[in-house]
Amino acid sequence: MDIIKVVGIGFVTLIMTIVLKEVKKEYAIYVALIGGLLLLTASFGTIKEIVNFLSKISEKTSYNSEFIGLLLKITGISILVEYTVSICKDSGESAIANKVDFAGKVIIISLSIPIINLTLTTLLSLLP
Repeated sequence: MDIIKVVGIGFVTLIMTIVLKEVKKEYAIYVALIGGLLLLTASFGTIKEIVNFLSKISEKTSYNSEFIGLLLKITGISILVEYTVSICKDSGESAIANKVDFAGKVIIISLSIPIINLTLTTLLSLLP
């Protein structure tokens, strides 16, 4: 039933934002931020289930749990960056949105270096 909460919050936020853009445009961004935070809060339960599932998988297998943690960090960063970019674009600040997007990509690449290194090392060890 999480989807009903998400859709409900989304529609209420959308309607309030549209109405406020006509009356007090400067308040519309605050409503969008609050709606986004409510949506994030509504999804915490599902996020917790996903993290628990991945933790159980990494415990049962020989897969390095450090990489599961890195993948979760990368996923979290990409979600937060996308949210921030959307808010910036909604505010009419596409230049800031582009810079946030670029910085997020750089951070994700820097976090990916151990995974890339292990993958390349494994590939090189397989070659004759």
